[in-house]
Parts: sequence; C-alpha cells; structure tokens
Amino acid sequence: MSVRQSLLAILDQGPCYGYQLRAEFERRTGATWPVNVGQIYNTLERLERDGLVSRDEADDQGHVFWRITADGRAAVAAWLSAPVVRAPGARDELAVKLALAATLPGVDAAEIIRTQRRAADAQLAALRDEGRSDASPDGPEALARSLVTDAMIFAAEAEVRWLDHAEQRLRAHPRHAFELALASERPRRGRPAKVRA
Repeated sequence: MSVRQSLLAILDQGPCYGYQLRAEFERRTGATWPVNVGQIYNTLERLERDGLVSRDEADDQGHVFWRITADGRAAVAAWLSAPVVRAPGARDELAVKLALAATLPGVDAAEIIRTQRRAADAQLAALRDEGRSDASPDGPEALARSLVTDAMIFAAEAEVRWLDHAEQRLRAHPRHAFELALASERPRRGRPAKVRA
C-alpha cells in the first residue's frame, strides 16, 4: 500500500491538513488500513522535500493546509495510470516458514499447515461476515470499503488454496524425504574470527 501516492491523490482533489488527510484516507479505503497521523505528517514532509506538495500558512484554528504541486499532479496521474507490479520474489513469510519447516529435521510441517489453515479459515469467515454487511453499497464510502474487503477475501481464499496444495505436495512424499542436515561444506566467505592477543 502506498500511503505516499494515496495522500497525493487526495490532495489532488484540494488542499487538506494532516488530520483531514487521515480521515479522507480512511473514508476512501473503508478504514481497513489505519494510518497514524505521525505517518501522515512524515509523509507530507517527504513529499514537500521532493517538491510534490507545498505547505500553506496555518489558518485561524492552527491547521496547516498542504497543496499539491504540478509535479505532484503528474506523479498522481502516473501512479493511477500504471499497473501495480508485484515484486517478483517478494518475501512471503508463510511460504518461507513452510519451506524451512519441510526441510528441518523433527519439524511437523503438516501441523504448521493445519495451524495456519485454522487461522486463515477464521480470518476468511470474519471477512465474509464483513463482506455480507457491505453487500449492497449505498454510496461511495460503502463501495470503497466493499472493494477492499473483497480483495482481502480473495487473498485469504488464495492462501487457503495454497495451503491445500502444499499439504498435498507434502503428503505425496514420506515425512522425512526432504529433511536436510546442515551442509558439511562451509561457504568460502564469511566473517573471519577475531584474533585475540
């Protein structure tokens, strides 16, 4: 999720102050990813440093409004028109955990899958309950929330499918077929030992 680009897109609609940006971000994303106000102000300062926003003087109530610059508008247009590219080889903690578990002697990878599936099923049930309450979006805020909830449901369903796939792959082999002992050959590189005098 790009807080930076999201704030720029909101500012493209008109000047806002920090708490207002936070409220607009939550309103437009269904409050599914809360952003703290400190992150908002840190991001605004970086955007200002990069010439994408400018800061106005404080108003009578002490609100400092931020305005998007021409470069900021160009950045928003570029972001909105470009596809989101998922990084190849991005670290997926669950995939790494299961891959390691499958190769570690004495670790029950099947139990890790069962534990994860229970958690994923519970998350999926909660998301589906939430999705049912968003079933008929009456306005733009409800629609935004339902779009984000749907994406989270699809991701949870994909995780459950992957767990099923991983379980089948593990079941097709004897339990200890992939256990790896530490390699006896040591890598050539590494931190040399300190020599004590």
